[in-house]
Amino acid sequence: MTQQAIYAGLTQIFRDVLADDAIELRPETTADDVEGWDSASHINILLAAEELFGIRMSSAEIEKLTSVGALADLIAAKLQAKGPAKSAHA
Repeated sequence: MTQQAIYAGLTQIFRDVLADDAIELRPETTADDVEGWDSASHINILLAAEELFGIRMSSAEIEKLTSVGALADLIAAKLQAKGPAKSAHA
């Protein structure tokens, strides 16, 4: 899966969870940049990302996430580790 496809999926997740169709994500985007991105919505965003991309993130991995770019990189690494045949969205 390409980074572009990952960002497209994440953008839709953020728009759905935060009920804001105007959200545009960049690698450097953080919770401080997005209105409504609080600890509760963060959990919902991560759960939706796990479901959409068919991955699981550990609490240690989640604690290291500092930006949308870090989340996208983690998703890409998890998908690559699964291999292309196992990724439902590749």
